[in-house]
This record gives sequence, C-alpha cells and structure tokens, in this order.
Amino acid sequence: MAPEGTAHGAAIEAKISNLIAGKKAGFALPQPFYTDADVFRRDMDRIVMTHWLCAGHESRVPKAGDFFLYEVAGESVIIARAQDGKLRALLNVCRHRGSHVCREKEGSAKVFLCPYHAWAYNLDGSLRAARHMPPDFNGKDFGLKQIHLRVVEGLIFVSFADKPLRLDEVERTLGAGYGPYGWANAKVAHREMYTIDANWKLAVENYVECYHCAPAHPEYSLLHANEQPRTKIAEMSAKMEAHAGALGIRIENRDHWALDAAPGQEAIYCVRYPMYEGKVTGTGDGKPAAPLMGKFKDYDGGSTFIHVGPASYFLAYPDHGLMYLFIPKTLQRCDMEVVWLVRGDAVEGRDYDKERLIWLWHITSLADKRIIEDNQKGVNSRFYEPGPFAPMEINARRLTDWYLKELS
Repeated sequence: MAPEGTAHGAAIEAKISNLIAGKKAGFALPQPFYTDADVFRRDMDRIVMTHWLCAGHESRVPKAGDFFLYEVAGESVIIARAQDGKLRALLNVCRHRGSHVCREKEGSAKVFLCPYHAWAYNLDGSLRAARHMPPDFNGKDFGLKQIHLRVVEGLIFVSFADKPLRLDEVERTLGAGYGPYGWANAKVAHREMYTIDANWKLAVENYVECYHCAPAHPEYSLLHANEQPRTKIAEMSAKMEAHAGALGIRIENRDHWALDAAPGQEAIYCVRYPMYEGKVTGTGDGKPAAPLMGKFKDYDGGSTFIHVGPASYFLAYPDHGLMYLFIPKTLQRCDMEVVWLVRGDAVEGRDYDKERLIWLWHITSLADKRIIEDNQKGVNSRFYEPGPFAPMEINARRLTDWYLKELS
C-alpha cells in the first residue's frame, strides 16, 4: 500500500488534472480555481514560486545599507544594497532557529540582527557573529539564503526558482519599451497598497481586460481609447505612432506572452494604446502632470503597457509611470501594490503635485478593489457557473489559457 502522503498527493493531482481537463474552452475558470486550497498551493508552487516577480523599483534602495521587505505567499525577502553596491535578495529566515531576522518594512541598516538569539548578518547575507557558539562552529556555512535577483530598466525582479526562467525577452522588451521613458533613472513618487479580499487570479484577470472599463472606470475611459472598436483603435494608433516617430520614439508591440511564450523564457507582452485627442497623460483632465521623462521632448498621445510573468504589470506615460504588482497572500486575499514613478530629478511641490499625479489611478484602484471583491463573493456562491469571455476579454482568455498550461 502506498504511504498516506503519497496517496493524498495522488488524489490532489487527480483532482487538479480533472479540473483542468473539465475547463470549457472560451469560458471563465470554474469555481475551485478561486476557492480550493489545494489549487492555491499549486498556484504558489508551479507559478508564483517559479516565475520572476517584480519586487519594486531600484530607486527605493539607492545607498549601501538601504533595504525593504518583499513578502509574498508566506515568504519574506529582504531586498538590500550591500557595501559592495550590489543588490541582493536575502531570505528573511535566520539560519539558527528560523526566526524572521528583519521586522522593519524598510529602512537603512549596517547589520541585520536577529531579534531572537542575536545572530548578526552582514548586508550581503554572510553571518557576522553568532553568540556563544562552540569553537568548531563554521559561520561561513550559515549565511542567509538568497534567491535570484535581476534589475531591468530600474525594475527589481526576483525568482524563488532553483533554475529561473531566462530573461532575454524581458530585457529586450523592457529595454525597447521603457528605455525611451527613462525608467532606469526614475524614482518613486508614491506607493499605495490595496488589500483585496479575493483570489489573486481574479485581480490579475481584471487588470488585463478593459471590458469593464466603461461601467467601472468612467474617469479612465474619458482619456484612454482601449474600449473603442479595433478598427478605431488601429486608426488612432497610426496617428500616435506617427507623432512618436516624429519625436524619435519607436516602440514595437511585442508578444511573448501566453501560449506562444518562448520555451524557457519568462512571459512578456508589450502593447501601445492611444489616448483621446487633447489627452496626453493619466491625470483627471489628461493634462501634463510632471516633467517629461527619458527621451520624450513632447507627448506622443499614447501610453505603453508591459506585462511580465504572472503578476507584474506596468504602464508608461511620457511624464510618469505606474507599476501594478499583484502579491498573493492567502487563498482569498491578495495585495495590489501601485507605484507611481517620475523623472529621477523631479521634486514634489515644484515639478509635480503628488495628489494630482496619483488621483486617476488611485480612484481606479479603489474601484478595482470593489469590483474584484464583488466578483469573489459571486464566485463563492453555490450558484456560480462560468460564463463565456466577451471579445474584449481576449487577454483574460489568453491569461487563463496560459495559467492552465503552467498549472499542469
């Protein structure tokens, strides 16, 4: 007879395989994908822990000693800049008895001191001191464990995987897409955390489709042309790209996301969208909010969206940018961290008004929180039955197809 653990594992495997096989093509995911604890654990093991996740912007840790915590799905990571100037992603787990070493969410430190038994760690994770240990104790063997970290265009990506996916396409696409916006030299103007009482996938699915934009986000819809018919968007996009070309800006749409992602590469997707005539950026009135960034000498009448992996989404206007980072916490709770970027030398109060800068996407995020939580409440109902995706939900459909492939 197989051990109980093996039999239990086989039962879970069979359950998830049956769920995947029973999912109807072109329809939303069945209820257990948002309500079943075994599916959530598989999400974490097969997707969140194996793909690259954006932890923040490099400008948060400009000097040696600067650090912040990135916490996802029960794991805590210290993003720290060591004395050698390098960034590292240190697991916040003491090598003695496993206590969290760092309690503060962010700050500056000369050493990380475990509050339990006072083991001390250098900023590069190496063990500095361990009190009253025997003479044969070799401290070199007990530094903080590290996970993979890469910085691309100022964005800090981490991966928990032993052998992470390659980032060639991500580097190419972010370089071509956000290099012109100068994101590598940007700084954080504001960060806001929105806790959403819903499964992380409902939050991500909501972000990638604009079928809901007109009814849920009238402020956004007055500026952006995403909800127009495809032919109208193509016409407006041609005008946008002609204007961008006259400014010396050329950014191509790139699609290495979903089922056609290159084997072994992290998934990435880049798309440009036009804005309505007279609207140039993401503010309440569509008027400029901050100094132009990067290579932009004028507004091109558009915006650039880039999606990386399962949970990191970005939006660039010529004068500011946004990072949307989805952070799974529990089966039906996730955080949505929104980060506003401006030019690195911009000064609040002189070059931009922070409240005006963040207004549009703050109210949009509050609305998203409401509709996603309502979505989860309905999905939890015994009467929930998945419906068909609308044509405007093509990216949500592609995302769920990609998700099921990764899950299996």
